[in-house]
Amino acid sequence: MSAEPARAVVEAVASAAGKVPGRWFRIVGGGYTPAERWLVELDDGSRAFAKVGATKLVADWLRLEYRAYMEISGPFMPRLVGWSDGEAPVLLLEDLTDATWPPPWDDRIVARMLDSLDRVAATDPPAWAEPIEGRREIFSGWSEVAADPERFLSLGLASRAWLAEALPLLIQHQRPHVLEGTALLHFDARSDNMCFTRDRALLVDWNLVGRGNPLFDVAAWLPSLAIEGGPAPEEVSPEAGVFAPALAGYFCSHAGRPVIPDAPRVRQVQLEQATTSLPWAARWLGLSVPDGPRLAPGN
Repeated sequence: MSAEPARAVVEAVASAAGKVPGRWFRIVGGGYTPAERWLVELDDGSRAFAKVGATKLVADWLRLEYRAYMEISGPFMPRLVGWSDGEAPVLLLEDLTDATWPPPWDDRIVARMLDSLDRVAATDPPAWAEPIEGRREIFSGWSEVAADPERFLSLGLASRAWLAEALPLLIQHQRPHVLEGTALLHFDARSDNMCFTRDRALLVDWNLVGRGNPLFDVAAWLPSLAIEGGPAPEEVSPEAGVFAPALAGYFCSHAGRPVIPDAPRVRQVQLEQATTSLPWAARWLGLSVPDGPRLAPGN
């Protein structure tokens, strides 16, 4: 889809790239925020992917992401092309439109991403990376469900009787005793934030950088991998199940919240991930299978 952004964006991209933008192609779809996304061809024939902070919230996220690109390096990160700050900041990254963006998944690329996550974990995090144990909302989801069970029950994931039986054990295990660590964490390692070139397995969207147990990034990826036809979480990383109750609690407590205006697709994504993380948590804890209609065969 060829078009051209507002003059301020054109000027910001030119400033970030140090080159004159030529042709523009608006990227429609992808991402969960109203950030403008463009593929731009520059006057030297090179191309770049441009993310524009279209709202204050997205602009703040983009500034955090730029900070990550400035202070973290590794083959798992897209190449930074340029940056321009302002009311609507612009982040320019290498063009990855020719990369492979799963699904489908197969054993080979699953193994490549596991190796890439190992490389992330072996990289020193920046000093400002927030420790995982400080992100309390990730590890308090089932307490929130206990305080407002109707919101969870409205999702159709489990019956009231199942929740009453399972909730004490879910609350007990919602905050695992393995959080601490010094590994760099992407902290948003979903399958849609991953792509592959011939020699690299990359992660995109680096605005939530943290530090802690590296198993968290692996665990965070597995619900979305299963949704997209990949293997079950236990087949990829049996030990990652220690985080399954926490992840299920997060998705199950958030999916029924009001839509976020700046990220309108997030609640649907959280619901989708709840459909795989909740059964995973139940298997890990030895609970009965969640019995909601949304999880019935064929749904």
